Amino acid sequence: MSHTVLQILLAAIVVVPLLGAVAALLPAPPGLKGRSPEQAVLRHGVTVTGVVLALSVALAAGFDHGHPARMQATTDVGWIPALGIRMHLGVDGVSLPLIVLTALLTFLCALYSYGSPPRERGTDPKAFVALILVLESGTLASFAVLDLVLFFLAFEMVLVPMYFLVARWGGDGRERAAWRFILYTVLGSVVMLLGLLLVGIKGGTFDMVALATDNGSKLSHTTQLVAALAIGVGLAVKAPMWPLHSWLPDAHTAAPTTGSVLLAGVLLKMGTYGFVRIVLPVTPDGAHSLAPYLAAFAAVGIVYGSLVCLSLARSGAKGDLKRLIAYSSVGHMGFVLLGIATLTPTGVNGALFANIAHGLITGLLFFLVGAIKDRYGTSDLDTLSGATGAALYGRAPRLGGLLAFGAVASLGLPGLAGFWGEMLAMFGAFRPADGLSRPAYLTFMVLAGLGTLLTAAYMLVVVRRVCMGETTQEAPVVADVRTYEFAAWTPLAVLTVLAGLWPAALLGLTDPAVQQLLRGGN
Repeated sequence: MSHTVLQILLAAIVVVPLLGAVAALLPAPPGLKGRSPEQAVLRHGVTVTGVVLALSVALAAGFDHGHPARMQATTDVGWIPALGIRMHLGVDGVSLPLIVLTALLTFLCALYSYGSPPRERGTDPKAFVALILVLESGTLASFAVLDLVLFFLAFEMVLVPMYFLVARWGGDGRERAAWRFILYTVLGSVVMLLGLLLVGIKGGTFDMVALATDNGSKLSHTTQLVAALAIGVGLAVKAPMWPLHSWLPDAHTAAPTTGSVLLAGVLLKMGTYGFVRIVLPVTPDGAHSLAPYLAAFAAVGIVYGSLVCLSLARSGAKGDLKRLIAYSSVGHMGFVLLGIATLTPTGVNGALFANIAHGLITGLLFFLVGAIKDRYGTSDLDTLSGATGAALYGRAPRLGGLLAFGAVASLGLPGLAGFWGEMLAMFGAFRPADGLSRPAYLTFMVLAGLGTLLTAAYMLVVVRRVCMGETTQEAPVVADVRTYEFAAWTPLAVLTVLAGLWPAALLGLTDPAVQQLLRGGN
């Protein structure tokens, strides 16, 4: 596929959701009809996100898979010449999988919302669809832009729609959760902006490709250390890294189902992507100095998240299933951060693989928990496992089977997507980059291994409590998997299996790009 066509595809992927958001706010979305105006605007959301997904698949098909380390589909034009800021877009083997994942999850969320419309007091879904599309555009732009200032703007662009999705369409405690989300992420972003400006000013350019090619040669060790710390703090909040994670459980628990899916499946990836795209290649000395601390926080986060989940899963703990899945993300993203902190191709490739796997698996789990909450009116584990609880194997066997599948995928069962990222991250910790303390990283690896055992424990407890049990006459009759749910969930389950059986498809894209980013070069 020609370079011009790829340019157009990438630009359209970023711009089309914004145009769709504007169209969603019109009195009637153009060209679409439904049984009601509400249905028409939800159909509009499915159409626009479907177009974006088709464009991303076309971009992936036209991508030169023989040279994934080369930046492709590039557009580089001046935007603010006085400040040296350029409208620079491009995609390589690191960003392409994240672009496709974002487009897929947003489309599936729109499809799910069409079958299960959002409920909010006294409003139609126009604002909901528009916010979803703005969120998609900002996330896609974060993975496509190659200018530090544009990256920051795109990084911040997603905060407003996610805030309103939680605050207006969330459940109990939604306002507090939304404010906590915006407060943490904005404060982290302010610190990150200072680091980005320091790099751009001292490095003489805001161009991420040029800075990566220089590999920190124009930045002193002190500048790199300060910049890596400032940028890393902002990215760690979004990742989220323990102990900067405390906004996440509340946001997930209060968010609507689609908000939780996008928050876990897409937004968290922006933080870890920033580490790989900016911190490692642009400030290599600073990253090397801070890597042991990042690895330590990651290892503690893995164990901490797993222990909290195990506590929530036990009987009598008043655990919320949605909150448990949220805390599981702290542990899973800990593996991503540990892989990055090894500064090795093995570890960073594992981190990128775990990013994609977490988006697929946790996205599916949040869909399933949302469906259970819709049917039973609660996601409280004691209620779901009580005498009149879920017992999904007996009442909704397909729903129960999917929940069990998501659980075993999340615990890292070999043959499914969750296995490879965690294994490669631990392999990277077994032999970290030169200059890093191997005994310390072996300790981190052991803690990560303990985390995998704890993950298996709490996930199996969840399956036992929610899926198994006696079916009593007092229990409510619930529907099994509906058609729109089947359409929204099947791609995630299928891709979880395919990624687990054929990891080379993804690693073949990321490895050459990672090798180049770690050594510098264009």
